[in-house]
Amino acid sequence: MARDLKDQGWNVNHKRVARMMAEDNLLAVRRRKYIVTTDSGHDLPVHRNLAATLKLGGINQLWVADITYIRLREQFLYLAVVLDAYSRRVVGWALGESLETSLVVAALGKALTERKPGIGLVHHSDRGTQYASREYIRLLEEYGIEPSMSRAGRPYDNAMCESFIKTLKQEEIYTRQYRDRADLEIHMAEFLEQYYNRRRLHSALGYRSPAGFEQSLQEPTAQMSFFRHEEIYRPDAVSNQEEP
Repeated sequence: MARDLKDQGWNVNHKRVARMMAEDNLLAVRRRKYIVTTDSGHDLPVHRNLAATLKLGGINQLWVADITYIRLREQFLYLAVVLDAYSRRVVGWALGESLETSLVVAALGKALTERKPGIGLVHHSDRGTQYASREYIRLLEEYGIEPSMSRAGRPYDNAMCESFIKTLKQEEIYTRQYRDRADLEIHMAEFLEQYYNRRRLHSALGYRSPAGFEQSLQEPTAQMSFFRHEEIYRPDAVSNQEEP
């Protein structure tokens, strides 16, 4: 603003302009610094998108993963997350000061310890160097997990994780000023494990939380039966003496 006024012939300095703008509640909106977390310009093997053709029928069939950044007062930290695509539950996460492969390995390791999935699980991510690294792919193969990656220039291939990160930023990150990493870790654990997984309702889950939805999957399905002549009649049983 001061530069623009000087170009118009006004003899002012930036301090006076800032003071006058503050007195009139005219505040400059600071653009958030954008941090790139995906580096897909590498020569590592890229795996085809398996998630696009999956028809999910339960948990631990498809996990989706991504990385985002969190601004502290004096530094950036990075958050890696792993979600179960069927229940939307955060099954693994890790915080780190760099975008090294160890960050995503830590998040995946936590998910593996927590869920203990069987063979056949598909893991979907972007094409970033962290997820394409030999160390990460080797860990997936060790547990019988099939790697899947988004197509080039198609960020919506991982739309579920993108949607989760948007929710995380709007409902947690943008609402606080974290003092330091310890403060961030406390609030992140509370939001992810206590609020998001156990309390936040999702319309796609019939307005249940991820934990509540998973619990409903374990409840036995009730079987309808009728009492007839002091015997139990089941509709799936055919009598030899009469028509069902």
